[in-house]
Amino acid sequence: MMKARFIVLGLLMIAAVSAAIVYAWPQLPELVAVHWNWRGEADGYAPRAVPWLLGPGVMAFIMLLALLLPSLSPRHHEVEPFEATYYYNFGVGLLLLAYVQCLVLASAIGMAVPIDRAVPAGLFVMLVLAGNPMGKVRRNFYLGIRTPWTLSNERVWYVTHRFAARLMVGSGLLGFFMLAAGVPGWLLLVPAIAWVPVAVLYSLLQYKRLYIRSQGEEQ
Repeated sequence: MMKARFIVLGLLMIAAVSAAIVYAWPQLPELVAVHWNWRGEADGYAPRAVPWLLGPGVMAFIMLLALLLPSLSPRHHEVEPFEATYYYNFGVGLLLLAYVQCLVLASAIGMAVPIDRAVPAGLFVMLVLAGNPMGKVRRNFYLGIRTPWTLSNERVWYVTHRFAARLMVGSGLLGFFMLAAGVPGWLLLVPAIAWVPVAVLYSLLQYKRLYIRSQGEEQ
């Protein structure tokens, strides 16, 4: 059921972004800004046909990849036990891509878009949405905190993802608070990415803790 919903919603998002490009096409300049620095200043440009590739093109690729990967999963690492969460998270990723593409188009046709605030806002929304069900993700090779320690031990995977879920949601909410406080754009990188090394280190500590406990029981 969730797979069917993912396909329908994915196609609708691709269609919506395609329609937005068609609508904006007559107003697009020959060169469209596709990259901004942390101050929100455009510093990278591409031909106006590129939004087709970066928008619907990339979204279609991600969607096809999400549909293909489950069939390639090795034994004992299948995505079927958490299929709903798997497709949900890929759907959140597609939503973020669609959102960013709309920002690019709006900026290209002359609208005053605060890219340095709008893009982080979208990323923080994604952290909250994707982080909330992260604890339901089971061991696999495509989604989640895939470290040597989580992949080698189911217990470490479980506790790490429960912890990562709280980290992601907390980071997203902290990011919104920082946005509202008007902190500089470069500081917004802290809540956006700092949770990743923290989660990785946590997985290592949990693995070491489990190893030490098992050694004590053997003695």
